[in-house]
Amino acid sequence: MESNFVSGTDRQQQILQLLERQQRLSVAGICDTFDISEATARRDLETLANLGKLQRVHGGAIVLTQAPPESPILQRQNEQTDEKARIGQTAAALVQPGETVFLGSGTTVLEAARALRVRRGLTVLTNSLPVVNALAGSEEITIICLGGMLRESEFSFIGHITEQALAEVRADKALIGTRAISLEHGLTNEYLPETMTDRAILKCGQEIIVLADHTKFGRAATVLLAPLESIHTIVTDGQTPRDFLEALQVRGLRVVLA
Repeated sequence: MESNFVSGTDRQQQILQLLERQQRLSVAGICDTFDISEATARRDLETLANLGKLQRVHGGAIVLTQAPPESPILQRQNEQTDEKARIGQTAAALVQPGETVFLGSGTTVLEAARALRVRRGLTVLTNSLPVVNALAGSEEITIICLGGMLRESEFSFIGHITEQALAEVRADKALIGTRAISLEHGLTNEYLPETMTDRAILKCGQEIIVLADHTKFGRAATVLLAPLESIHTIVTDGQTPRDFLEALQVRGLRVVLA
């Protein structure tokens, strides 16, 4: 018998307050606490997830945090350095000889570029100056740099000119980063102009590979980049929550641990 003393809206607010204290709730725990059925508990969680109030995971929910403001690339290169290096090397191993690969901006993709430097017979498309610098001088790699407006904090080219160039190229694989990943909101970024360019990058790759360390998961930023269904593979480190990765696999994404 479900309690009639608490309205659905009040109960959902209490669920959020409880989640804030405990950081994680199970459906069974919500049923016991509020004397409601599993179906009602799941509806409450789905409603709150759709409002962007929490992150649904198998069997319950966890806190959905707002991604912090993104610092410039020169500062971020000193954060999670070991994880980013392993993720970059693992992602680079997915690239096959003779392929054309797009490398986006960001510190983790830059690690992939460094790992690809010793490879042969590749064509690399990029809008990232650090990627160009990392690969310059490699006789076995053809580099095609897409121009546009320089975003100085990222040393990346973005905007209309870049997007026009992206419409003219195709890549076997596109390796990109993102500011935040959540099951409800997909991939999100902060800066709208760069996000528009990133959407054009998604269209040029036959296989989209997202490189993201554990700090990117269970968060949401301001601007939608793409739903999870738009990507194929996520490469991350072993600290990313296991239930989150399982939820991604249920949705058909390949998860590769570095």
